[in-house]
Amino acid sequence: MRYEEESKKIIELVGGKSNINSLVHCATRLRFSLKNTKKADKEALEKLPYVMSVVNSGGQYQVVIGSKVPDYYAAIQSLADLNEDAPKTEKKLSFNYVFEVISGAFSPLIPAMAGSGMIKAVLTILVEMKLLADTSSTYMVLSAASNAIFYFLPVFLGITLTKKIGGNMYVGGVIGAALLEPSFTGMIGQEKLDFLGINLNVVDYATTIFPIFVAIFIYSFVDKLLRKIIFRDLQLFAVPMFSLMIMVPLTALLFGPFGTVIGDALSQGVMWLIGKSALLSGIVLGGGMPFMVMFGLHWGFSPITLENLTVMGGDSIEGMAVAAVFAQIGIAIGFYLKSKKHSKMKALAGPLALTGLFAGVTEPIVYGLILRYKRLLPIVAISGAIGGAICGVTGVTMNAYVFHNIFSIPVYTPKVGYFIGVGAALIAGAILTYFFGVKEDEMTDFLPETDQGEDDFQEEPLSEQVMNETTVYAPLEGTVIPLKEVDDDVFSSEIAGKGVAIIPTDNKVVAPFDGTVVAIFPSKHAIGLKSNGGSELLIHIGINTVNLNGEHFETKVEMGDTIKRGQTLLVFDREKIEQEGYAMTSPVILTDGQSMETMNIINTTESVTPATKLFVVGSSKEETDK
Repeated sequence: MRYEEESKKIIELVGGKSNINSLVHCATRLRFSLKNTKKADKEALEKLPYVMSVVNSGGQYQVVIGSKVPDYYAAIQSLADLNEDAPKTEKKLSFNYVFEVISGAFSPLIPAMAGSGMIKAVLTILVEMKLLADTSSTYMVLSAASNAIFYFLPVFLGITLTKKIGGNMYVGGVIGAALLEPSFTGMIGQEKLDFLGINLNVVDYATTIFPIFVAIFIYSFVDKLLRKIIFRDLQLFAVPMFSLMIMVPLTALLFGPFGTVIGDALSQGVMWLIGKSALLSGIVLGGGMPFMVMFGLHWGFSPITLENLTVMGGDSIEGMAVAAVFAQIGIAIGFYLKSKKHSKMKALAGPLALTGLFAGVTEPIVYGLILRYKRLLPIVAISGAIGGAICGVTGVTMNAYVFHNIFSIPVYTPKVGYFIGVGAALIAGAILTYFFGVKEDEMTDFLPETDQGEDDFQEEPLSEQVMNETTVYAPLEGTVIPLKEVDDDVFSSEIAGKGVAIIPTDNKVVAPFDGTVVAIFPSKHAIGLKSNGGSELLIHIGINTVNLNGEHFETKVEMGDTIKRGQTLLVFDREKIEQEGYAMTSPVILTDGQSMETMNIINTTESVTPATKLFVVGSSKEETDK
């Protein structure tokens, strides 16, 4: 109730609900985008006891609140009926942004894909060992568990993509679900279909990603446009209604058939190439098949493969494409070998490799690893091309329609060419991945989760963190500067809190003490902590980096997590943030009044590491000097 009443006053003094275009918040302030800043009453706002300061800068009207800003933000969002689903900032369409979107869309699905793939691998083993019949009801139930995530991939991607790009993520999920709805799929294969007189070619969208990626990208703009032109009181039902009426037919008429046309053209081109050169066709199929799978274009080869098996008794397309599967398995093995014991990557890469080996299911490798680490894109192409070229030159064919895994070895001939080809692809993938697959600043998931990130300091005895006394260590590696030198009035004036600032030379934030995570901001640029001694600390990476909306930041902990000193909390891409034009000066401040009163700064003028003490809270100056 308190926040609602006080937020009403803030809304009134910034010019009312009608004067607010949008609202975001960072670690300490509400950032309004106002239609007319002259309608806002700065003096009256600053007189409010819960407002520390008001700053009009960078096109944003900033009301400084302090550590309670999320509570005021939530209240104002509700009172002003602001749209939280729409994208907050415009993104530049670039190669890096495309892969950031792809990675962000698939990252939440990785555990489900990895678990489903392992079920498929176990089922394959049980069937091969004659322990379970693939016609039994038990098999069918477990097969459903293993296939669901892949079959309904357009639905899940509709949700995760919309959350990443913008719009209502559940409407995004419905767009994907509509393409798999029984009445729609029942039209597959039928001729002379139309939608409002426009020719309609219904294809199978299960397991595909290309149509839903394009659909959600366009939907984000449709949603934004509809919210501008539809009366606010009607938006609850009208925006999703018109979004679905526009996007589902558009996807069925254009995006899906377009992918089918491209797939058919690719298959015909490859068949022509096979007739001209087995070497080149092997390079194209072995190196290019993973990319065709990403967009669902590989289905264009299925009719040709089935015809080759019927007419000739063997298919050279899959005889060369098998190398791509083992190149991907090699990538998972390379990451498994490179990652440390008890790390996230060790736990992920091992099951993904086994899924590929035993079940021939490599989508989790593609979406969970290859699209997440961009260096793997040329590696999978090179490794697959090497193996595919060998299979092509030696004339390897697949003589039955099977998944490419270790249990399907009997269906390939000649065996020598097959083993050399897939072996070369796997080994090349593993070696190239091990040595070149990941950059140094992307190694966080390869390190033990229990690793505190620094080898040059020892855990402080408990006597340093008892009853309102906390030693705060540097959460960043870099150079310390006084807070007054920060190019931001709120931080330099110490309105938000007392402390220091660090210009980082590394790309991660570690815990400066033992305690708890009390705040993680949606933009991921700041994190709030509370020590076991009761001191509250804010670590703010860069200046105005809230405008990046989470881009180039990745949190490693969640709200409420217990943390140990030196534990990695957050990683960021310093170079990319600076390229976007943001200063990396990072304030480290105490945000509770009691801690500020008893803070003694130890280090303000030298380079620091996570082993360096910054200040002590809760002890006298004399005690600190001893």
